[in-house]
Amino acid sequence: MHHLLTLEDLDRATITRLLDRAEHFRAHGAPRDLLSGRTVLTLFFEPSTRTRTSFVLAAKRLGADNVNFDLSRSSTSKGESLLDTLHTLEAMGLDALVVRHNENGMPAYLARHARSNVAVVNAGDGTHAHPTQGLLDALTIRQRRPDFESLRIVICGDIRHSRVARSDAQALHALGARDIRLCAPRAMLPQTLDEFPGCATAEDFDAAIEGADVVVMLRIQKERMADAQFPDAADYHAHYGLDTRRLALAAKDCQVLHPGPINRGIEIAPEVADGPQSRILDQVANGVAVRMAVLAELLVPPA
Repeated sequence: MHHLLTLEDLDRATITRLLDRAEHFRAHGAPRDLLSGRTVLTLFFEPSTRTRTSFVLAAKRLGADNVNFDLSRSSTSKGESLLDTLHTLEAMGLDALVVRHNENGMPAYLARHARSNVAVVNAGDGTHAHPTQGLLDALTIRQRRPDFESLRIVICGDIRHSRVARSDAQALHALGARDIRLCAPRAMLPQTLDEFPGCATAEDFDAAIEGADVVVMLRIQKERMADAQFPDAADYHAHYGLDTRRLALAAKDCQVLHPGPINRGIEIAPEVADGPQSRILDQVANGVAVRMAVLAELLVPPA
């Protein structure tokens, strides 16, 4: 594996190897010189807190040199093309390029046009994919429930515009999950299930969450939808918000996940986000370990 652009074509063995490596790093740390002499550059065209910071920490904890590319101070603001920027950065000796972009397929485009051996990692592209989020969500679930085949999983929120939902569904399906329910108002459900293997759709959240072992709540992607599609916040919370009443319909030990940032009181109530069934901060911690595993996999493959 030279790049990580999507989870769509990764098999169970590959995903499991990445999760095992991340679990090892989370429990035991990693050799501080594993990526000594390597350079990892983060190139983010969209705002980010969790993803960007965790990639920076992952690179540093593996001993790599990390460069945060500041778009506001770069020649892209003067009209330089993205490919010219890529080739300029490559000439400086990059080993890995971590890219977030608002256009679908941009990390893959850069990977195709790279002139060096640089490894490209997709840190989220448009509505298409967020592979490391899919991996860290799968790891978070596996830490308490490794029996993916028997799990009932609900992903609720703005499915249509969510790269997280796509990558989560692909990872969970590859790991053996057979009951994945995508729940949202009709306007936020995907038009087809081609990118959501093994999934079914539902519009009634109360019915979908009944007996669920895992529920993944999603933020409304206001920046990716037309204003006319944006629902009234109070009405949305009443029908699709996760509160204590609705969580009580799920299995007793149901895990609650959210990729962040959280809109408290819209998709999730504060008492659930901060409650005993919440795994949200575990997701954040696992994000560093997963991104360490991905960088290690790409730059120092296992023998």
